[in-house]
Amino acid sequence: MTVRFAILGAGRIGQVHARAVASVPGAKLVAIAEPVAAAAEAARMAFGCEIRSIDACSTAKDIDAVVICTPTDTHADLIEQFARAGKAVFCEKPVDLDVARVKQALATVAREKATLMVGFNRRFDPDFMAVKAAIDAGKLGTVEMVTIISRDPGAPPHDYITRSGGIFRDMTIHDFDMARWLLGEEVETVIASASVLTDPKIGALGDYDSVNVILRTASGRQAIITNSRRATYGYDQRIEVLGSKGMAAAKNTALANIVTADAAGFHEPPLLDFFMTRYTAAYANEIAAFVAAIADGAPTPTTGQDGLMALVLAEAALLSVAEGRAVQVADVTD
Repeated sequence: MTVRFAILGAGRIGQVHARAVASVPGAKLVAIAEPVAAAAEAARMAFGCEIRSIDACSTAKDIDAVVICTPTDTHADLIEQFARAGKAVFCEKPVDLDVARVKQALATVAREKATLMVGFNRRFDPDFMAVKAAIDAGKLGTVEMVTIISRDPGAPPHDYITRSGGIFRDMTIHDFDMARWLLGEEVETVIASASVLTDPKIGALGDYDSVNVILRTASGRQAIITNSRRATYGYDQRIEVLGSKGMAAAKNTALANIVTADAAGFHEPPLLDFFMTRYTAAYANEIAAFVAAIADGAPTPTTGQDGLMALVLAEAALLSVAEGRAVQVADVTD
């Protein structure tokens, strides 16, 4: 079975997913929907697909699935439109910036019995998958502590910050999903601290650039997340899981896995520069998992509920910062 795709949005993440679709056996990129003519034409030339409108993709008989890479405020509407059209839907995170709107969209997906996968690509990184496999195999014993370090080499453009929902909903949301996945239990309590340390303009826009979060489950398991919008040394992506029997850690990924030495000391290649290169394999694995779920009629590995819960944790973190207290997740979901 070949799953025929349309990509909605040919921006940076749309191009990443287009390359992923093109690389996955059993997937074919049929069309791109992009209002900026130059971007649409560049995608057509790069991937050999057609340029169509979103509505044309919705009604097309030669499209089985869509990847939503449009601005966040369009995600929920497009999920509903394509669910009603009978297409399988892959949507970049977040589903929406409002918890109630996410719930409404997921209710539509359920009524239509549609396939929905939310894009949390880090679950599909080979190194992170190996850590999860060690947990599932019992090698670490009972998970007790998870540490997630995620630091960008630089902040996004200021106009993006105004549209993204802020660092917790845009950046930390990936780590909230990773924490849930690795802890193996739902989070009960969130404590967050946030500052503006790298760019005063980010603070003027109502956002933060440096945050730390402590998550606690009902059994006492904890996850610590640290984020920064400035890592001068590259794209810093590390995780560590401590269990009752041992520990597993995933290190950073560099341009090459070598070390050289001379009279000046030991030297290693620089880290990969950003998510487009660091997570190339993860994006391909993610689309492959989506294709497999469609072909098998099986549940997707990252669901709408995963998208909802990651957003809920982001909202709890924001409330924790605003009120300077620990926030019960149940207070956000109710």
